[in-house]
Amino acid sequence: MKAISFGGGVQSMGLMVLAARREIPHRCFLFANVGHDSEDPRTLDYVERVAAPYARAHGLDLHILDRVTRSGRRETLWGRLMRPGSRSLPIPVRMPNGAPGTRSCTKDFKIAVTGRWLREHGAGPQAPVEVGIGISLDEVARASNRHVEPYERITYPLLDLRMRRADCLSVIADEGLEAPAKSACWFCPLKSRGGWSELLRDRPVLFERACELEETLIARRAALGRDPVYLTRAGRPLAEAVGAAQDELPLDVGCDSGWCMT
Repeated sequence: MKAISFGGGVQSMGLMVLAARREIPHRCFLFANVGHDSEDPRTLDYVERVAAPYARAHGLDLHILDRVTRSGRRETLWGRLMRPGSRSLPIPVRMPNGAPGTRSCTKDFKIAVTGRWLREHGAGPQAPVEVGIGISLDEVARASNRHVEPYERITYPLLDLRMRRADCLSVIADEGLEAPAKSACWFCPLKSRGGWSELLRDRPVLFERACELEETLIARRAALGRDPVYLTRAGRPLAEAVGAAQDELPLDVGCDSGWCMT
């Protein structure tokens, strides 16, 4: 088996187009959904409206996977963070000095979820599955950060093909498909200041919910006698640290690659 870890972003959609053209040998795509309340709504919409129909039309298997607990309950990242009494901090929140904390969100809600599916379908130390990751040439430094599990063998098809993000956008456009948005949780603390400003400007309801999350985490930490944590490196609450972005220029600029498994 050869599978692609599909995040719904530009690079992974580029890989899907390459697979449809049989320029790479992968036919299986695994999208670990961290939750309807956690994934960026634009990504979920794109997967349902564009990626899934495209996969079906070209004989590709796109599997949308959820995290399921031992009790059979479907768990989301937002749900874990906001659960009453929870002390879990799986996202890389920012300390008062701006430094990011440790995180387990990618491992728990992406790697473990796809890994469980792979093992259920025959993967193991004696028969590892080749898992393709959508890291392009312009972000090659990310390729060394992926932990390898015994049941998998990690490959980087875009690096092998010397493809950059712009090349992925080109192959997507060549198919007559719209380009996907950045794939990441909408409340991820790794979001840039500009990304938060755009969220405030374009999707204020989500921005308000991010402020709610931050306030909840701060209050929870205070009750435990611990320092506050934030969603930006500014060392102060999100609502104070971020102003709305200016209107976008009529030019597609900047990096749109996701942070996790895309």
